[in-house]
Amino acid sequence: MSEDILTVLVPDEVGERELDRVDGVRAVRYDESAGVDGLPPEAAEAEVFVPGFLGQDAARELIAACPRLRLVQLLSAGAEKFVGMLPDGVALSDCKGAHGGVTAEWVLAAILAVLREIPEFVRHQVAAHWDQHLTDTLTGKSVLLVGAGDLAEQTRRRLEPFDVGPITLVGTRARDGVHGVDELPDLLGRHDITVLLVPLTDATHGLVDAAFLAAMPDGALLVNAARGPVVDTDALLAELTSQRLRAVVDVTDPEPLPADHPLWRAPNLLITPHVGGSVPGHLDRAYRIVVPQIEAVVRGEDPPNLVVGQY
Repeated sequence: MSEDILTVLVPDEVGERELDRVDGVRAVRYDESAGVDGLPPEAAEAEVFVPGFLGQDAARELIAACPRLRLVQLLSAGAEKFVGMLPDGVALSDCKGAHGGVTAEWVLAAILAVLREIPEFVRHQVAAHWDQHLTDTLTGKSVLLVGAGDLAEQTRRRLEPFDVGPITLVGTRARDGVHGVDELPDLLGRHDITVLLVPLTDATHGLVDAAFLAAMPDGALLVNAARGPVVDTDALLAELTSQRLRAVVDVTDPEPLPADHPLWRAPNLLITPHVGGSVPGHLDRAYRIVVPQIEAVVRGEDPPNLVVGQY
């Protein structure tokens, strides 16, 4: 194969179709379910590897078997499973911007489900029990978005039509329209709902600890659309057990959550199994971000979503 053709290993038909349309790229499918045996002969010359959307744990073994690899391009925004885990000289690019809209949709659905007591009413329906009563409402609630990237902006846009307010964004540093993370202790006590929308990094690991939760007002709602280890599980369990706070989480620590884990039985908690971005069309949305990343590589540039290293 000519040296000016970039070989990209992809895990799915969508990637094969979309990347084959890029001039200077040959997309080659691999079988992620078969491990190293699922790699095609072209793995020997592949420079870019795309892990499966939910196959990140198995991907590292495959990456190590590609001797000419220079870039790992993710289909998700979360890069924590690869940072610090790649061979020397292999760069990492994420898929930030692909799944923000649908994840924000989950955030809104989760908040409404808790406030309007939908899980409880479903249990009553199963028991054929009519229990008419007042529920909580999103209208007028103050919302703190911990995170200030695409996902936070998508979430803010979806919350605004519900007459909430204020909506406060928190980022790593203060800037126009965004508060700094150092302001969290004061901000937490002034918001009814706190939504976690940050990537998992050294700085955010354990960010939501006992002190963070204690600063939230009685009856406040914590929503985790970030990653499980952003929250100290024991600290969250303590607040839920006392029934001082409410929570809804799409991610947990550990994950998947073992059947005997006490979170399953915690009061005031709604759990969904990491489905925020898992909806029809998720691969199409991912490759709309991936294609320009690969086009940049073909031009000899770093991909715009570069997380680690240089191509």
